[in-house]
Amino acid sequence: MNNFFETFGSRPVFLPVIHVTNATQALENAKIAAGSGADGVFIIDHGTVTNPDRLVKAGEVLMRHLPSLWVGLNFLDLGLGGIHFMPPGARGLWVDESGITEDGPNVSAIRFQVTQERLRWSGLYFGSIAFKYQPEVNDLAKATRAAMPFVDIITTSGKRTGEPPTVEKMRTMREAVGVHPLAIASGMSSENVEEYLPYTNCFLVATKISRSFTELDPKETREFAKRLGK
Repeated sequence: MNNFFETFGSRPVFLPVIHVTNATQALENAKIAAGSGADGVFIIDHGTVTNPDRLVKAGEVLMRHLPSLWVGLNFLDLGLGGIHFMPPGARGLWVDESGITEDGPNVSAIRFQVTQERLRWSGLYFGSIAFKYQPEVNDLAKATRAAMPFVDIITTSGKRTGEPPTVEKMRTMREAVGVHPLAIASGMSSENVEEYLPYTNCFLVATKISRSFTELDPKETREFAKRLGK
């Protein structure tokens, strides 16, 4: 397992999420994130279901032009298989469906861990638990604890895009895992983030800091960073 705290320290982490259309667009938005005080970015390409090349190219461009910026990728429907496409130097992989529930990891989740070790991949794995549009878990605390041996940063969300999880959900997850890193990947804004700070290490943010689906809003991005003390 890789160490979130060695990478980012103990302070709250801000990772804007960029919806990629091409490498140039991704780079311009990454510059907004970097210039606003973000700790890095995650990039997502909604066209990667059958062809991950565009996302990989965008990641390579970001790392070449912004070498000090932390860059992570989410291949969406490629899921755990996205690890086979990670470009050299990419620092994080985020997967919406981790294959872990209160019953423990499924075969895919176990195989993924074996693949990480075989490839000697040194990035941080953001694996989702009780995540939007995934099967609901019946025992949130148990599912969160089950993810700890497999996931570097346990990542959750509200019930749908743009909707935050409840504070009670995050409190339950925090109590279940102690100091293990937790991330939220929906519904965070400069207006509500402070109430989640006691329970959350990392915020993956798109909707509330964007002026469109593919373009970050510089003002809102700076304001979010400011709320985290950046």
